[in-house]
Amino acid sequence: MVILRTKTLRFVHCCPSRSSSQSERTKIMSHTELSCITASCSERETDSRRARAAAMTGVGAEDDIPLCERKTVTDFCYLLDKSKQLFNGLRDLPQYGHKQWQSYFGRTFDVYTKLWKFQQQHRQVLDNRYGLKRWQIGEVASKIGQLYYHYYLRTSETSYLNEAFSFYSAIRQRSYYHQVNKEDRPELVVKKLRYYARFIVVCLLLNKMELVKVLVKELSEEIEDYTQRFNTEDQLEWNLVLQEVAAFVEADPLMILNDDNAVVVISNRLQEGGMPLLEQGMVVGQLTLADALIIGNCNNQVKFSELTIDMFRMLQALEREPVNLATQSSKPGTLEPNEKPAKRENPHKYLLYKPTFSQLYTFLSASFKELPANSVLLVYLSATGVFPTGRSDCEGPYDFGGVLTNTNRDVINGETVQKRNQAQKEMHCLHPGDLFPFTRKPLFIIVDSSNSTAYKNFSNLFGQPLVCLLSPTVYPKSMQDQSQRGSLFTLFLYNPLMGFLSVCGLTSMRYGLWEKAQEHLRKLFHDIGQMITSSRVVDQAYLQFYGDEFLRLLMIRFVFCCITLRLHKLFRETRSFPESYPPLPKQEMMESSLLQKHVLELAAMLDVQNLFCDGMLDNY
Repeated sequence: MVILRTKTLRFVHCCPSRSSSQSERTKIMSHTELSCITASCSERETDSRRARAAAMTGVGAEDDIPLCERKTVTDFCYLLDKSKQLFNGLRDLPQYGHKQWQSYFGRTFDVYTKLWKFQQQHRQVLDNRYGLKRWQIGEVASKIGQLYYHYYLRTSETSYLNEAFSFYSAIRQRSYYHQVNKEDRPELVVKKLRYYARFIVVCLLLNKMELVKVLVKELSEEIEDYTQRFNTEDQLEWNLVLQEVAAFVEADPLMILNDDNAVVVISNRLQEGGMPLLEQGMVVGQLTLADALIIGNCNNQVKFSELTIDMFRMLQALEREPVNLATQSSKPGTLEPNEKPAKRENPHKYLLYKPTFSQLYTFLSASFKELPANSVLLVYLSATGVFPTGRSDCEGPYDFGGVLTNTNRDVINGETVQKRNQAQKEMHCLHPGDLFPFTRKPLFIIVDSSNSTAYKNFSNLFGQPLVCLLSPTVYPKSMQDQSQRGSLFTLFLYNPLMGFLSVCGLTSMRYGLWEKAQEHLRKLFHDIGQMITSSRVVDQAYLQFYGDEFLRLLMIRFVFCCITLRLHKLFRETRSFPESYPPLPKQEMMESSLLQKHVLELAAMLDVQNLFCDGMLDNY
């Protein structure tokens, strides 16, 4: 999984530069930046390190310093310089493609393995002869954490998140950065602040929400101390970081409480037994979800580090629960970067935050090119709708609008393009026709937008499996107020029970009742799966995709969302219902008395049956 920052295609620092322009500083931290592929050693540190090594090995070295100790310092300086050189080179690796970067990452891991073990084995000599400080050890540990985190981004292997967490947690537990605040060097304090920001991102992805709250409190105190001690220009930017992460944590519409009224954190990644299994006699395809593009371009939606809440949710919906590789090691925090899970469980992902059209098309083309045989490409679009501005004599794939792409202030002949002919099509838009070339291979599309219905006018030109799941385009006013905290449609695909409770206005629930409701949903999902695979009128594309566990779960959750909203009394307009291409059978599935009965039983279990219509709808 790779993160795209729309400003540039190279990896940069994870926090605002003190010398950057105001416009750059307002773009505080991208997710690419929080992968932190950046040089962290200033020229002064490098010169100082080399001077110390020279003092140990040069003509002026003291005679009473053993040769072996001088060699230890020299070897350490070599490993440190080599590790930083390799680390800084990561920024030049291509962001797309699966294989070009692997050998370089392997070399970087190898050097950091040697460096980490070397400083452990020779700590006393390095303390006495080199003057090694604890924050410098913390920097090495932080770089290793960043490597694991970025390896997760590149491979989508959630197990490496736990490895990154192991190193970040060790830095905090061992207080490696504790003495930084006593030094009159603001750049060292910024290193500490960046470390906190990176640690928070990893904790968010691992759903360690209680720890996130603790880290945010500590970061707030560090920022306050930093701004009071130094005359900084980046106080507002760091405060924005705090505001964004606080809004991100509060975005979930529901609190699940145990008997002690403590909040229970629920994982929404795919777990064993978390989806209906394939049963004997089911005839389904053997396609596998291999690649996914997750695109976010919604205005005013909660985000952190250029990762919107919708992108964050869909990201987890396409991952399995991580396995902690550290438990397989003899010692926590042991660096084993070459240790990989036996099987690649998750689809490879690109996260694109507000991409331009050219950036989106570049990544889409790269995924399409490298898609293995018998594999599926998924495109998730969470973006503001773009509607056609004028009437057209024909209705083609570019006449219905689409979803917004980033304008990036396109300039032609030195002038910003602001006006365009009404007869022309919107250029900063991903039209349905733009995706037609990619239907040469199996394609699964999810559109969450106010103009999602533009994509129901699709054409399957090449006969490959193709499905589009489309969000409602209009929500009841009471639901519109919650749009900043994420889309209801995506919430259903991410956590269907949470979506159900959200439309019912429930904000808290006991864990025991939650488990009971989940058990009911498992039965409902089993029946939905049976209907999809046994129906004689369901389009074959759904059956082709049903063999993949991730796509199976998305399709089943989509059907559940459709039935729920059609039964809910507040959702009366046709535009308030999800749609799909090819359309799923309305009478056999969406109006199935069996499935409606399951949904109403769930409503009764939660004591919200008064919010739903009892029976089939006549107006749809």
